Amino acid sequence: MPAETSPPTDREALLDAALMHVPFDGWSEAAFRAAVRDTGIDPTLARALFPRGAVDLAVAFHKRGDARMAERLGRADLLGMRTRERIAFAVRVRLEVAGDKEAVRRGVTLFSLPPYAPEGARLIWETADAIWTALGDTDRDFNFYTKRATLAGVYSSTVLYWLGDDTPDSSATWAFLDRRIEDVMRFEKVKANPVIKRVFAGPEWVLSRMRAPRARDATDMPGRWSRPSPQE
Repeated sequence: MPAETSPPTDREALLDAALMHVPFDGWSEAAFRAAVRDTGIDPTLARALFPRGAVDLAVAFHKRGDARMAERLGRADLLGMRTRERIAFAVRVRLEVAGDKEAVRRGVTLFSLPPYAPEGARLIWETADAIWTALGDTDRDFNFYTKRATLAGVYSSTVLYWLGDDTPDSSATWAFLDRRIEDVMRFEKVKANPVIKRVFAGPEWVLSRMRAPRARDATDMPGRWSRPSPQE
């Protein structure tokens, strides 16, 4: 007998229904209303679940991709991979679980608009954070931020390339991704140069005081600053 599956929640049902209309209407009010109509969910409840309508649906679509990626990475055997291989694998998984390329394209368009660009940047950051977390990153100092900022740049450029890629199995995209990661690794080698390290010794000391955000921080701030001790 096939395994029993639980029925989708109202949120999931609305998102799945909206994805049928997004290729034609984008992440728009028309797509949101069509999803409400198709699911038969009370419009008041639908608006309570997604107050901004299709914008919140687009956010939910992106976050569902992050969750599915983390689930797949949790089942994958990553121990035999080098760091760059694990990163490339994780980005590839993230694009594969997105599934609907047109929905991603419409999302890129939406979050490129000035009112939603900050939220789009936050979503990309969260994806980079989800990847590093799934890969077991333990850095809590300034490297926490540099790793995610760098990966966010690699991921976002790869998404744009992928959207225009029509090669079999997206082979050109994976080659592009490998080149971007190689560029980052080359930059890291330059940073390790003793001359460069002396030049940036002062800024690095300041940045070393930064810490990754706590899991439960009462200030709800994106990070924290530790006061230098008298000896420093």
